[in-house]
Amino acid sequence: MTDKVAEFRALHVPGDPLILVNIWDAGSAKAVAAAGAKAIATGSYGVAGAQGRNDGEDFPLEDVFENLGRILSVTDLPVTIDMESGYGADPAAVGVSVGRAFDAGAAGINMEDRLPGESALLPIAGAQARYRAAADTGIFINARCDTFRGQDAAKDGEALVAATLERARAYADAGAGSLFVPFLLDPKCIGAICEGSPLPVNILRGKGGPTHRELASLGVARISHGHQPWAAAMAWLTAEAGRVFGGDEPGY
Repeated sequence: MTDKVAEFRALHVPGDPLILVNIWDAGSAKAVAAAGAKAIATGSYGVAGAQGRNDGEDFPLEDVFENLGRILSVTDLPVTIDMESGYGADPAAVGVSVGRAFDAGAAGINMEDRLPGESALLPIAGAQARYRAAADTGIFINARCDTFRGQDAAKDGEALVAATLERARAYADAGAGSLFVPFLLDPKCIGAICEGSPLPVNILRGKGGPTHRELASLGVARISHGHQPWAAAMAWLTAEAGRVFGGDEPGY
């Protein structure tokens, strides 16, 4: 398993980013792998949504591992799964949950610095302890940092970058492998974070934000697409079903 972790870690290259089209089940994993993916990544929103559940650890942990097993059975690529806040009330419980993901065959996880349903970020020391417990399992940790969530980068970008880099240093000390900063489209802030972070930086691709090429030029090492592939698939299905039920012939 350590070989898969090392293989996955090596894909995080600033300026030559790993591109992840996030999937939600074994079938979508096969489709993305066939398109040329270098690694497979789930997105918790799509995984939960595909089962009629809500994001925010509403998808039971046992189902997380059942889904992981099915994904691993159809691909030899490194697989990283979104474990939201780590599925644990405290660092010890996080370590147990993440250890199960590692033992099952996951090369990496994504983990947030907020608890389910909470808007406020965990204190740095508390988040650091949870990341350390996760990293001690040997799995690759993509430490999500929600400093820009709901914030105005144009107005408060300098302070937000400073807060992000403070957390980046703490999460690196805890053993995280990369830093995920979603909800950020501002090129200046992205570039400053990439320049100052001790960890390779993961950015969520968003409409109106920098392109893949532009993100690479800013020093980004990993680009995620989050819930957007699942949402696009569901929008297509809804529209196509509406055409059929409205009396039109299907477009497929």
